[in-house]
Amino acid sequence: MFDGHNDVLERLDGPAGFFERREEGHLDLPRAREGGFGGGMFAVWVPPPEGKAAHETLDPSYALRHSLSAAATLFRIEKLSEGQVRIVRSAAEIRSCINEGILAAVLHMEGADAIDTDLDALHVLHRAGLRSLGIVWSRPNAFAEGVRVRFGSTPDTGAGLTEAGRRLVRTCNELGIVIDVSHLNERGFWDVAELSEAPLVATHSNAHAICPSPRNLTDAQLEAIAASDGMVGLNFGVHFLREDGSEDTDTPIEVMVRHIDHLVEHLGMERVGFGSDFDGIRIPDAIGDVRGLPRLMQALREHGYGEEDLKKIAHENWLRVLRKTWGR
Repeated sequence: MFDGHNDVLERLDGPAGFFERREEGHLDLPRAREGGFGGGMFAVWVPPPEGKAAHETLDPSYALRHSLSAAATLFRIEKLSEGQVRIVRSAAEIRSCINEGILAAVLHMEGADAIDTDLDALHVLHRAGLRSLGIVWSRPNAFAEGVRVRFGSTPDTGAGLTEAGRRLVRTCNELGIVIDVSHLNERGFWDVAELSEAPLVATHSNAHAICPSPRNLTDAQLEAIAASDGMVGLNFGVHFLREDGSEDTDTPIEVMVRHIDHLVEHLGMERVGFGSDFDGIRIPDAIGDVRGLPRLMQALREHGYGEEDLKKIAHENWLRVLRKTWGR
């Protein structure tokens, strides 16, 4: 299975920790093997510095230092793995990794806080391997505004893309970088939909019609993603799954299946996958950690999804949209 989002880089105490079975968290290499986790988007996320609120704009120089450190952790994991982990830059490489049993890692940035408005850092990071970028996390930056997670509200908060944000979208199109609209407010979303020539991708978001969190996507947004031939990765976070928005981890897998049904209804079977948010959020006890992925697949099977459908959800849909965006 290929997954649209995890935050394990932020949880590790050094790259060697990825190879050790951890008692805490959701993801490490031993458990990934047991869960059938073939790879995914490894997020670089910048926490606020001490004394600063999580949703305040970050100093770009601070964000860049932290982002380079996190990206370096992923490169060190690749080196230490002795061929077990590969940082990939094409859909063909992901396919090869899946066939060979190698964990495929895509370098992804969750928020463009570290990128200057001249986009010099973007070009350098792309050459280093960056292939997916969320314009914002849940805070404003020089390019756009992210949504605050306030249950019972819509994503229609704040202004759309800045002029720098528009340049960022165009440049990502030119470079072949996935533009992730998860965390982006609604006006920013529609600006990206109008500007971007690439498929619209929400790496880790759910259905607002089921769980009215501003982090989730309205049916109109889902229809725009479908029209662009993009896709959505199901977020496993319980407060993005549950109708009451609570963080109660005693949440049945059936709730996840219900979101999948809704996404498939509005996007089509070819545009739905997983975007777990492993190591970044509270997930259902019924899943537990990455080893619970087969239980989710079995629940979908018992619900009526056929084997070809499950293969699409597991990785084929991700490969399709990445190939279309990256060009190879």
